[in-house]
Amino acid sequence: MSTQSKDRILSRDVVVTQIPSGDKHTLFAGAKVFIHQVLGGTYTVQGDTGLYRIDGKDADAIGETVTDHAVAASTLADGAPDPVALWDQLRKVYDPEIPVNIVDLGLVYSLDVTKADSGYKVDVAMTLTAPGCGMGPAIAEDAKGKLLLVPGLSEADVRIVWEPTWNQSMISEEGKMKLGLI
Repeated sequence: MSTQSKDRILSRDVVVTQIPSGDKHTLFAGAKVFIHQVLGGTYTVQGDTGLYRIDGKDADAIGETVTDHAVAASTLADGAPDPVALWDQLRKVYDPEIPVNIVDLGLVYSLDVTKADSGYKVDVAMTLTAPGCGMGPAIAEDAKGKLLLVPGLSEADVRIVWEPTWNQSMISEEGKMKLGLI
């Protein structure tokens, strides 16, 4: 993030995701926002009517530099996506209210790649830290979008599941350190 003030005025209209509902809204040019955090290429901002997530592709609307989100990975010999690249992409997905990615939080239960009609498909089963988290659909959509950037992947399905029930013991050691749990 730049060293400028965290107070910004939108230079153009931008579609945002409301936190925690996950609903899409438009914030209009001239609106004032305050940047709370920048994680995984997205910006969590406070506006007059609540908290919102702005995708990195819209960073210019708040005076930040749009970064290239292309994935520099090769496909496997059979054209399948590199599993390491898929996991790396999931490490760029955050709950906007927790500064640890969904992999290190222990929210991703499985990642399976299969051959599909149009190439390769990934099926991801993930959970949330709490059943009442309204950001579930938005987090799943963010994960899907980041996965589809991996070369060789043509489809992605990210499902929210509730079994097994998530608990803090599922957080990686790195995640626990970031959260101050160890």
